[in-house]
Amino acid sequence: MAAAQEKTAVVTGGGSGIGRAVALALAAAGWSVAVAGRHHETLEETARAAEGGADVMCVRTDVAAPEEVAALFAAVRGRYGRVDLLFNNAGVFGPVDVALEDLSYEAWRAVVDVNLTGSFLCAQAAFRQMREQDPQGGRIINNGSLSAMAPRPNSIAYTATKHAVTGLTKSLSLDGRPYRIACGQIDIGNAATEMTEGMRAGVLQADGHLAVEPVMDVADVARTVLHMAELPLEANVQFATVMATNMPFIGRG
Repeated sequence: MAAAQEKTAVVTGGGSGIGRAVALALAAAGWSVAVAGRHHETLEETARAAEGGADVMCVRTDVAAPEEVAALFAAVRGRYGRVDLLFNNAGVFGPVDVALEDLSYEAWRAVVDVNLTGSFLCAQAAFRQMREQDPQGGRIINNGSLSAMAPRPNSIAYTATKHAVTGLTKSLSLDGRPYRIACGQIDIGNAATEMTEGMRAGVLQADGHLAVEPVMDVADVARTVLHMAELPLEANVQFATVMATNMPFIGRG
C-alpha cells in the first residue's frame, strides 16, 4: 500500500491521445498512475513510454460496464490504497457525417454509454473511494469539450453527452464539498490526436463548407491538466478551455 503522502491518479482512455499524454505528464511529475482503457496493448504502450522508474499500472476497462469500473477501482485501491485524482477522459465521437435523422438508436446509445454513463460510473467510484479514505478527499477532472458549449454539424449524440458532462461536473463539485472532493472540467478544442487527424483534410463547418482547422500539441492539454491536478484541494479550476488559438470556435456558427 502506498504511503499517504504519495499521489495516485486514475486516467481513463489512457491508451492513446489526450489520456496517454496526461498519464505521462502525471507520471513524470511523480504521480503513481493507473491507466484504464478497452485495449490492454495500447495501455502497455503508455506504460512503456513513461520515464524510467515511473509507476504506471494498466487495467483493461470498459467504462460503460459497472462491474469493470468497480474492478478498476478495487485494483487501484489494492495496489495504492487510495485515489487522489480521477481524470475522467474516456470518450467516443460516434459516427462521422451522419445526419441527425439518420442516426441509429444503437449509435446514439454507444456514445451515451461511454461519454455520459461511463463518466458517471467512474466519478461515482472515485467519489466513494475519496470519501472513505484517510486523509479524506481528492479531485475529479472531467474531459468536456468545446462541444459542451457549441456543437459541430451532425454531432448530436456527442454534443448532448458533453453538455451533460458539464452538469455532472457541477453536481460533483457541490456534492463533494463536505468530503474535500474537488471537481473541475477541461474543455479541449483541436488537440492533435488520432481523433482530430481528419481536420487536416477539412472539417464540415456550420455554413456547409469544408475547412482545414488548426490543431495544438496534446502536451499543452497535459500541462493544463497537471496544473489543475496539483492545486491544493482548497483551490479548484472549475472550468478551463484549452484550444488551438485560431480554430473556429469563438464566433463559429
